[in-house]
Amino acid sequence: MEKWFVAAKKADFYKIAEEFHISPVTARLIRNRDVVGEKKIRQYLYGSLQDLHDPAGMKGAMETASILKEKIEQGKKIRIIGDYDIDGVNASYILFQALKRCGACVDVEIPDRMKDGYGINEQLIDFAYKEGADTILTCDNGIAAIEQIKYGKSLGMTILVTDHHELRYLEENGKRIMVLPDADAIVNPKQPECPYPFKELCGAAVAWKLVQCLYRVMGIAEQEALEFLEFAAIATVGDVMNLTGENRILVREGLKKLPFTQNKGLHALIAVNGLSEAKITAYHIGFVLGPCINASGRLDTAKRALALLCSKTEGEAMRLASELKMMNEERKEMTLAGYEKAVQMIETSDLKEDKILVVFLTDCHESLAGIIAGRIREKYHRPVFVLTEGKEEIKGSGRSIEAYSMFEEMMKCEQLFTKFGGHPMAAGLSIKKENVEVFRRTLNENSTLTEEDFVPKILIDVPMPIDYITEGIVQELELLEPFGKGNTKPLFAEKDLKVLGAKILGKNKNVIKMQVENSAGCVMDAMYFGDVEVFQKDVKERFGQKEVEKLFLQRKNEVRLSVTYYPTINVFRECRTLQIVIQNYQM
Repeated sequence: MEKWFVAAKKADFYKIAEEFHISPVTARLIRNRDVVGEKKIRQYLYGSLQDLHDPAGMKGAMETASILKEKIEQGKKIRIIGDYDIDGVNASYILFQALKRCGACVDVEIPDRMKDGYGINEQLIDFAYKEGADTILTCDNGIAAIEQIKYGKSLGMTILVTDHHELRYLEENGKRIMVLPDADAIVNPKQPECPYPFKELCGAAVAWKLVQCLYRVMGIAEQEALEFLEFAAIATVGDVMNLTGENRILVREGLKKLPFTQNKGLHALIAVNGLSEAKITAYHIGFVLGPCINASGRLDTAKRALALLCSKTEGEAMRLASELKMMNEERKEMTLAGYEKAVQMIETSDLKEDKILVVFLTDCHESLAGIIAGRIREKYHRPVFVLTEGKEEIKGSGRSIEAYSMFEEMMKCEQLFTKFGGHPMAAGLSIKKENVEVFRRTLNENSTLTEEDFVPKILIDVPMPIDYITEGIVQELELLEPFGKGNTKPLFAEKDLKVLGAKILGKNKNVIKMQVENSAGCVMDAMYFGDVEVFQKDVKERFGQKEVEKLFLQRKNEVRLSVTYYPTINVFRECRTLQIVIQNYQM
């Protein structure tokens, strides 16, 4: 059972509203996102590219740019080694195109998820060395590759690391000692003594910052680096970074550029997904475009997604975009099958009693482990690791809840892994088969999670009667976009709404359209995109089968709902009507 809470953060909402020409409701929403003070509020509402920090302030950025300049002038071969996800692909594209613009002898290698696993390895280093590469430039990986980079240096290669992941560390006398690879230069805002104020950039955004420094030392107008902004924005959303501070500006400005992109690949991907006429939002990146880019790295090779971005003709771009879309549809079907099998395993075993779920799906495609883990986490609201059979060892991905730092807990049993890394909310690992059960047992024995941690908490921004909704308020809410992690879509609520009638819509019968009425007599359409069967079951259990029948026959009934919602404007044949989209309900 969910627990609903109302945000109780205080401020002079009327004063804020007057100063920034917004409604008190919007002022309250801003305060709920911990945006406090005139400067921060102004940047939140109206921040622009001019508000971004100087990339030269990032430790190692100018040093790396200078080394690259030297290598370019010497005609040395530079190999970029990226990663196979949306962040790594976009980071690779940014660096590849920028280095070509600088006249570099450069190419790109992206690891194969199945064969190589995550990040740089000795085989990739050997391959680069044998093909005459003098310098390796990593992106979205490398910060944890201590031994691999040591090996590369032993061959006499120059190794440059750009990354954004957490650093490895050793515990000595209760103190953490950060462990960095012995690279020639490192660009990662999370490394010790880096003065860069914003630490939450994705790998592609770090790459973009480096490009600005590179253009600076090469005498190229930094304005040219803006052509990569949309790719940094896509990666930021796709890698589920917090949409706060610089990320918020990057994404907002990048989204503005997307409908007018000059990149043939992106243009084609937008077209094949039917978004050419739509306002492209963070949602479309996270749930439509992004999964297509990720699909190639999951089921084939991420080089296909990189090829899309590098397309030189419209025909090539449309072919690759169509292939990625089809691949994503296949991925969806495979994910559903894996998820259903995982749920069956949990429900029919003692796994259900574990605080941290470790599910071993022997015949699941290893690239889908993270997606399946995310869906299981949503169902059970517990940290989840999904493990699969790799070619040589067991591979796995984890997804967590707010109360459990996955990376921190994995550090406590790092001796069990052959390889691991990640963030508080997500992680990846490789492990020997004989250690799987030990891993499961160790995590659960060390867990300090309480039952309260497993209860989903729904934070309501404003309890607001539906008769308060106006077109002006709905339009004003757009000032708060883009929505996503760290800047969630506002959540409103009203108790005890009468449900006058309901009908099931959609080709898959997965949408409920209701008409609701509040105590003030305001009647409004309400859409629900959740589980239709569960909704019908809940109504039956609370009100009885007869009331379910009356509800869907549009007859007078006893059904009452308390809901959380987001207000929208429905446009149909040039007719505009207010409606709410129900997020959660209680009876």
